Amino acid sequence: MKLEHEFTYVATLKPPVQIGAGPFGTRNFFEVTGGTVEGKRLKGKIITGGGDWLLIGPDGFGRLDVRAQFLTDDGASLYVYYTGLLEMNQKVADALAKGVSTDYGDQYFRTTPRFETGDPRYAWLNQSIFVAEGRVGPGHVEYKVYRVA
Repeated sequence: MKLEHEFTYVATLKPPVQIGAGPFGTRNFFEVTGGTVEGKRLKGKIITGGGDWLLIGPDGFGRLDVRAQFLTDDGASLYVYYTGLLEMNQKVADALAKGVSTDYGDQYFRTTPRFETGDPRYAWLNQSIFVAEGRVGPGHVEYKVYRVA
């Protein structure tokens, strides 16, 4: 088994709606407003209508619950759903406070994206397992997405 880099994407986000502390942690909602997808087999944009319902637990980790839509440059519509973990460490706090980006590896930020499409040109997305590593930046998140081969 090996990992093959398929694409990178950057999702732009609105400032969070702070839902607050509840019985499972602190909930924030980040609306996805756009973005880009860039790879050898997949290029396009992220469209509005998605979001991340982030739950920050007392252990210092954020649990992601994300849904979004991509529109490829050749007209295919893709749905993506993923969960994941984001370590809310000092580097993340500093980057958010200063309006700068973290580097990959500055924090544990991993997801397991699952894709759906009815377009036969992208059926490989429906039939593959993916993992991704992320980083945070001012008003956006960025992911490197790998297909498990």
